[in-house]
Amino acid sequence: MDKQLRIGVIGAGRIGKLHADNLVNRVPGAKLESVSDVNLEAAKALAAKHGVTKVYDDYMKMLADPEVNAVFICASTDMHYPISIAAAKAGKHIFCEKPIDHDLGRIEEVLTEVKKAGIKYQVGFNRRFDRNFKHVRKVAQEGGVGEVQIVKVTSRDPEAPPLSYVKSSGGIFMDMTIHDFDMVRYLTGSEVTEVSVFGAGLVNPDIIKEGDVDTCIIMLRFANGALGVIDNSRQAVYGYDQRIEVFGSKGCITADNETANNTVHYTADAVTCEKPLWFFLERYNEAFVEETRSFVDACLNDCEVEVGAFDGLQPVKIAMAAKKSYELGGAPVKVQP
Repeated sequence: MDKQLRIGVIGAGRIGKLHADNLVNRVPGAKLESVSDVNLEAAKALAAKHGVTKVYDDYMKMLADPEVNAVFICASTDMHYPISIAAAKAGKHIFCEKPIDHDLGRIEEVLTEVKKAGIKYQVGFNRRFDRNFKHVRKVAQEGGVGEVQIVKVTSRDPEAPPLSYVKSSGGIFMDMTIHDFDMVRYLTGSEVTEVSVFGAGLVNPDIIKEGDVDTCIIMLRFANGALGVIDNSRQAVYGYDQRIEVFGSKGCITADNETANNTVHYTADAVTCEKPLWFFLERYNEAFVEETRSFVDACLNDCEVEVGAFDGLQPVKIAMAAKKSYELGGAPVKVQP
């Protein structure tokens, strides 16, 4: 392979557009080779924006192109598994948005096919690439807080999604908290062994009618003995609330919200600062770029991806245990090893 990774983007929706823009404008060594979407007009529009001539409404045609070295799977969640399997069998490196699937057996099958094909497979847990979160992890892993005892994650969206999304997303634990499940594994360097969950419909009672919750507190036990707490809400009226803390025997390290600027204005009337950035595309913009650069580098230089298929499997196991605990009224549930 030459020192340019020729990439096909499958899915021309919001996240597909984001990755395509980054590949073209901000990731050295990447070339956007083709675009595919079942909505051909959407695929054509995205391709035209970036001067791409190869456009498909069937991803199998893209996979048959020998000039495509890798694919970005940005289609709907239900298509992540079949496209992953097909792309692996076609020998393409794969970047897949989370989750790989909601079924553990299917994810295990993807792991098997990836290993058999000898390709790179990265999962889109972009928060690992946030500069502040990476620093917190580095300090914790290097012993900067001593023995890790408690990890806390606050993750609250600025507004609740439409009910149509809730009906198809797999639920809050699978579509929202799954990022936090990955983050606590990342920060502690340990697997979650048990979860206890309390949830409620405090934002929109109709979400409860759909069998989901919009507010939850999740307590975790880790294999290394540490404890964890995640709190989620579908609606934080002040913006996208994203904070982490790692506490240990020798100290503590935190990462607060990103804001438009970090100034604080002091007057006789009040002390004021900026609110958190409003949405994930703003908050994690640079993290999206960095995860893409990391994937391209792994493919071009044959090194390990930073977030592999196994990392896509473990948070799904935790999410399944969390849902069961909620259904049991908060009873502790073991995470499948």
